[in-house]
Amino acid sequence: MAEKTEKTEVSKPAKAAEKSEKKEKQSEHKKQPEPSPEILKPKAGLSEAKEKPSIFTTAMPARVEEVIGRTGMRGEATQVRCKIMAGRDSGKIMRRNVKGPIRIGDILMLREVEIEARKLMRGRK
Repeated sequence: MAEKTEKTEVSKPAKAAEKSEKKEKQSEHKKQPEPSPEILKPKAGLSEAKEKPSIFTTAMPARVEEVIGRTGMRGEATQVRCKIMAGRDSGKIMRRNVKGPIRIGDILMLREVEIEARKLMRGRK
């Protein structure tokens, strides 16, 4: 006959304690060191606006009025007519090329409002 093998079972509270110890060891490795107080102090005489200049340029909102058609070598861009809503050129309607999904009523943020896209040529059909 086959001999019975004895299994040593660990009680449930002991297993839970082992798991919590493993988690604590793992979390110790992930903890970030705290920055020194010298780094956290703001520099004397400088305001926050001077410390961190804006990396973004000003942009004008424009609403899409009409979708003219697809353009580009592979049709990856869409030419639209949009009306500028704010700024010096408020109310101006201009033609722009847009990459990505677009539909009438969408708002574009235009960094530059002086240069207009070329008219879409209807050569090949």
